[in-house]
Amino acid sequence: MTVQRTSIWKTIALYVGLTAAAVVVLFPFFWMVVTAFKEPGQAFSTTLFPSGPTLSNFKRVLGDFGFGRYFVNSVIVATTAAAFATLFASLAGYVFAKKRFFMRDRLFGLLLLSLMIPGMMYVVPQFAIIAKLGWMNTYKAMIIPHLANVFGLFLMRQYMLTIPSELIEAAEMDGASERQVFTTIMVPLSIPIIATLFLLTFQFHWNNFLWQLIVTNVERLYTVPVGLAMFKSAHEELYTLKMAGSCISILPIAVLFFFAQRYFIEGMTSGAVKE
Repeated sequence: MTVQRTSIWKTIALYVGLTAAAVVVLFPFFWMVVTAFKEPGQAFSTTLFPSGPTLSNFKRVLGDFGFGRYFVNSVIVATTAAAFATLFASLAGYVFAKKRFFMRDRLFGLLLLSLMIPGMMYVVPQFAIIAKLGWMNTYKAMIIPHLANVFGLFLMRQYMLTIPSELIEAAEMDGASERQVFTTIMVPLSIPIIATLFLLTFQFHWNNFLWQLIVTNVERLYTVPVGLAMFKSAHEELYTLKMAGSCISILPIAVLFFFAQRYFIEGMTSGAVKE
């Protein structure tokens, strides 16, 4: 009985601690959302909840300050870049996992070594190439330089290694082409890691501030992070509007994580089909 009572108290303490930690972590987000619905000038009022919630902050941010256009730009850039980067990583991961060719493992190791180079080292040469090609202030400059994702290649290759090669051999004996093997066997069995990679890549491009700031200097091409930074600099006192802009900036990531969390958890914690 004493042991059982001790176990119950430990469980209660664990849940209380986790609840307290969750409150600490989530309170800034709660304060951001609540402030976004307050009237201008009430951001630091003593009342936690607004007496008269309003959507005027979101309307002004999306309409008067151009966040609607910034949002569209971010959706175009993040979705296109994530889709193509995931496709290329999947193709390369399949080749490195299931095909044999000259110096395959050494080439893969060389690609992994490139991950040790800080990302800032690529900014100057990439900018020089973009400027030379005349791509400044275009979607191409915001998307193409980041389509080669070595980390994505690593994720896809490691996951596809766990898929039994016997499935591929059986499909080839039945006359399946390389495209059919990839689309009907490798892709369906790799859905969890594909969804995970797409989500991580989308998040990276959605939050990418420095590169989008470097290659664009016209407001019509600003993405949400760049537009939010410019808005903060120009309107330091409009806290309710800044909170509304911040809510807009995290909305797509929150929605993606909500709908893809099952695939994300499965892709990061489990293997594929076992033999």
